[in-house]
Amino acid sequence: MNRRSLLVLTTILSLCGSAAAQEFPARPITIVVGSSPGSATDALARAVALEVTKETGQAVIVDNRAGAFGGIAAQFAARAQPDGYTLFMTTNTTQSANPHLQKKLSHDPIKDFAPVSLLTKGYQLLVVNPKVKANSVAELVALAKTVPGKLNYGSGSSSAQVATELFQQMTGSRFNYVPYKANPPAVMDLVAGQTDLMIADLATTLPQVKAGKLRALGVTSPQRLPLVQGVPAIAESLPGYEFGYWNAVYAPAGTPAPVVARLNALMQSAMKAPAVRHAAEQAGMEVALSTPDELAKFQLSELHRWGQIIKTAGIVAE
Repeated sequence: MNRRSLLVLTTILSLCGSAAAQEFPARPITIVVGSSPGSATDALARAVALEVTKETGQAVIVDNRAGAFGGIAAQFAARAQPDGYTLFMTTNTTQSANPHLQKKLSHDPIKDFAPVSLLTKGYQLLVVNPKVKANSVAELVALAKTVPGKLNYGSGSSSAQVATELFQQMTGSRFNYVPYKANPPAVMDLVAGQTDLMIADLATTLPQVKAGKLRALGVTSPQRLPLVQGVPAIAESLPGYEFGYWNAVYAPAGTPAPVVARLNALMQSAMKAPAVRHAAEQAGMEVALSTPDELAKFQLSELHRWGQIIKTAGIVAE
């Protein structure tokens, strides 16, 4: 094949790809989620699915595949046909934390996926049981240093655990880690006084704060959050502290670029819908959109950051 023929063939394939992307989707799309129904990611996926259906006229199905800290869903999505009809809505757990926390993964969070779009960034709340004699971050740190390793913190997610590990590293305090399978039961034990403190998502902790069952000391965002009025940012007494979680959408690696671009446009449109934005804000998240390339760069930086915190904390992969 000469150069001219190759150029013609390339042009034809490009035009075909663009045409296919313009017609996409031509059938239902499945969004795979690595958590159970009712979780923050599941709620976001269903809100996005509704908006994409409205725009395209095609059904969007949310497929919950909980287990292995999102690993079961990640493996399924990574092995799906790279045609844009199977998407993976996930968090930093599978894409940034698990590679440092698990010895063996069934997927590669970088090589096995084509980034589509970042969706949201969420922040957490530092809460204590009312019996703990600390009404501020500074008082908690002072208390912890008088009884090193005596205060127990619960965690049912990588975000909760690593956020607390970072807090310890930056303050020189030391807590005793109590693992849970999920944040809700960890919060219930905190309310019952089985543990002393926790840093977890607002959706799980804020209702308990409003009910007077937990005391909020600080948010992990750089500035105060309107959703938690009167609660300072941890950074106000611990400069530089910031920690959160994020949601993003990926397609299987090898998905054609024009289809990825179309999916990105659909995600951007869905996330701008008032209903979706409101749902995100009520869960303590903010809409944070990106291009596929921006998501790829962001994920790499997060993968490095989480790795550094986990290594410094001495957490051994299991």
